[in-house]
Amino acid sequence: MNNTKVFVLLAGLAALFGAIGAALGGEQGMITALIIAAVMNVGLYFTSGSLVLRMYGAREVTAAEAPELYALVDRLRQRAGLPMPRVGIAAQRQPNAFATGRNPSHAVLCVTEGLLSTVDGEELAGVLAHEIGHIKNHDMLLQTISATMAAAIVNLARFGAVFGGRRERGERVNPFATLAMLVLGPLGAMLLQLAISRQREFKADATAATLTGNPLALAGALAKLEAGAREAPMDVSPAVAPLAQVNPLGAQASGLTRLFSTHPPIRERIERLEAMAARAPALV
Repeated sequence: MNNTKVFVLLAGLAALFGAIGAALGGEQGMITALIIAAVMNVGLYFTSGSLVLRMYGAREVTAAEAPELYALVDRLRQRAGLPMPRVGIAAQRQPNAFATGRNPSHAVLCVTEGLLSTVDGEELAGVLAHEIGHIKNHDMLLQTISATMAAAIVNLARFGAVFGGRRERGERVNPFATLAMLVLGPLGAMLLQLAISRQREFKADATAATLTGNPLALAGALAKLEAGAREAPMDVSPAVAPLAQVNPLGAQASGLTRLFSTHPPIRERIERLEAMAARAPALV
């Protein structure tokens, strides 16, 4: 079901891009906007591992430096049928974790020092399995694709505003329509991109529950991570905040602000994990 929703959301981004391109930039404008966005995001795709580690103030560790953490990651990645990712630790008080890298062979899995001092062994396994789920599900690639489409829509809307919304045949677009697309197009793209991100969190939770056989351990860890994020917001760029397992900036989405959240509500994630445990009590 989650994969179907993501496909529909990506199709929505493509359709939105096509509609705005047809209205504002014509075929040439669409192609130009897409090329600019692709170049920007492909660069991020290939440099994401090292770049994100630096932005979180993290360092890569070896098996000798963190033997228990390394061994646990190794066991879980074997269950998932993945190569061993690089392992990092961020000197952050907030309990959190993230995974990045362009594919499973170039993946990085990082935890904070706060996480290691907050959760127990089973909860840590659940958190790590969630991040391994992101690697297994190729979420970095999906994130890059959705970001490329969203950025292309923003570029196209800007081109339409700068060049007066002139189509290829020379006729001009209604200026009010241009203004509406300049505002509503990027907003719609952002909402669709955020919806894709939230669906991937649910998918990674489900993958973690399968890998560990213990959905309740991850549920317990999520409650601790949410409390820790609220208590000690992290000083990190909003650009990489969506990679973390819970929102590292400490803001809790409610009401209308939930639409603009990169993470689904923790309560909803916990409820889904509890429902999984209830359906398969023998695994817990």
